[in-house]
Amino acid sequence: MGQFVFVVFVVLVAVGTLCVGMDGENHFESLPVVLYGFVLFMNAIAYYILVRTLIGLHGKEGALAAAIGKDMKGKISVYIYIVAIAVGFWNAWVALFLYGVVAVIWIVPDKRIEKR
Repeated sequence: MGQFVFVVFVVLVAVGTLCVGMDGENHFESLPVVLYGFVLFMNAIAYYILVRTLIGLHGKEGALAAAIGKDMKGKISVYIYIVAIAVGFWNAWVALFLYGVVAVIWIVPDKRIEKR
């Protein structure tokens, strides 16, 4: 179930990008930026569901649970998306900056799972 939810929301990124036109066709107006942030937020929730499902399958004392730990990157991403969506109604550029902050957080390689 968790994998299905994750895949569905990942596909929403592509669909949301096409619908919102993040290539500048909308001149980065507030509503499209907020909508895109909502799609990103739903992906963060899907990631959380996927991680919890996998930990449930492998056990709370398993190697995966130990590697994931408190999952600060996942939790911080959700909070930043919530703030960015709220700020997006006021200033779309600040929201886009916050989306970029989350992207940079996830670009940095995370070696937790490989180490275990």
